[in-house]
Amino acid sequence: MKRIAITARPDWREKARAVGFGFHEMYGEPYWVDDTAYVFSFEEIETEIEAPSQELHDMCMDMVGDIVTSEEMLDRLAIPHDMRDVVLRSWQRGDRHLYGRFDLAYDGSGPVKLLEYNADTPTSIFEAAYFQYDWLTDQILSGQLPDSADQYNLLQESLIEAFAQFSKEPIFHFAAATRNEEDRGTTVYLMDCALQAGHRVELIDINDIGIDAKGRYTDLQDQVIDRCFKLYPWEHMLREPYARQLAKSGDVFIEPAWKSVLSNKGLLPLLWQRHPNHPNLLPSFFADTPAATGLMDYVRKPLLSREGENVTIVREGHDVIEAPGEYGEEGFIIQAYSPLFESEAGYAVLGSWVIGDRACGLGVREDQSRITANLSRFVPHVIID
Repeated sequence: MKRIAITARPDWREKARAVGFGFHEMYGEPYWVDDTAYVFSFEEIETEIEAPSQELHDMCMDMVGDIVTSEEMLDRLAIPHDMRDVVLRSWQRGDRHLYGRFDLAYDGSGPVKLLEYNADTPTSIFEAAYFQYDWLTDQILSGQLPDSADQYNLLQESLIEAFAQFSKEPIFHFAAATRNEEDRGTTVYLMDCALQAGHRVELIDINDIGIDAKGRYTDLQDQVIDRCFKLYPWEHMLREPYARQLAKSGDVFIEPAWKSVLSNKGLLPLLWQRHPNHPNLLPSFFADTPAATGLMDYVRKPLLSREGENVTIVREGHDVIEAPGEYGEEGFIIQAYSPLFESEAGYAVLGSWVIGDRACGLGVREDQSRITANLSRFVPHVIID
């Protein structure tokens, strides 16, 4: 693994706008990086990233059945009591899921380490699946990269294949906070993948979902929503006023409700309990347990947190970095500190994607801080041997 400079495509901004990638800049800062790349070897991808990601996913899936039937574990994950049957039934029905992203620490030496599993509403799928592949083909055509250059990226074909597994009879709704350009762009991209899989699709703002007299979710045309991808986290959905209708909704929503137990940071200590000393796991403990006091270098994370909010890095028992935010009420976990790939540009985290139940792609984000937050940048990758 190494970071290289490469000539940016002169028209990449026009290309981005043409395909709906309007969020290539966010918060007044560049988000997409066109003049840099992370380089991996085939062996590195297959052995150090793909294989461990598949094993981690299998380990996580093996945990779900135990978590959803354990009041103790559900308490630990702060799943609302009145919503636990919704989560349990979702798993028992075998509600189909779509995707997830492991955030991994890797510096080119030693095994990757799981930082967290974004199993419910992971963004950056458009950048990873489509735009970085577009970058690769352009750079090969321009001679900047050799003809043999490749990418760990089966994401788009895997998404289309995964969408094809859902019934094509109902309209497939796609819901997000559409005023947010990143959420809208991500959702529209996934909607296009579903369209390619043969579905009839319709976009709706998450705030425009209604409930009819029979307690069914509906859109603005009063059509019943029978199938709905939602770029909206379960930890919010389970606490919304309309959540009481979820018990009657069956398998409407994707990701399914059982994904709420995998997208929770409390999964990390549960994995460590089941697989102690696994080479791809970091020692992790619930913050209120005695075992948590044994770590001097660690990261304190809220059970429910996004974009690094309320995360604290502690070295030798002293706070080094603390990110502000509004999370933490539900509790915290403690995870052993693991170094990230470091360069003059900052620190890089690998986003290893799972579509359905298959590890199949990679995206790299880097931040000037050791806590990857909302000002992180997406950097394309390439495989060169």
